[in-house]
Amino acid sequence: MYFTDRGIEELESRRGEEDVTLAWVADQLRSFVDEHPEFEVPIERLAAWLARLDDPFEDED
Repeated sequence: MYFTDRGIEELESRRGEEDVTLAWVADQLRSFVDEHPEFEVPIERLAAWLARLDDPFEDED
């Protein structure tokens, strides 16, 4: 297990049964970056990756 998996495991165990919208997730990501601007780039990359998961043209570079 990677170190980062601990946070993912905690998220799943605490909130895994909840239904949320992607708008809610986006709002939480914005709030996180507001509080921790040093994480702006990785959060932006994560958001872009999530937004493009089903993009059939993403792998055509």
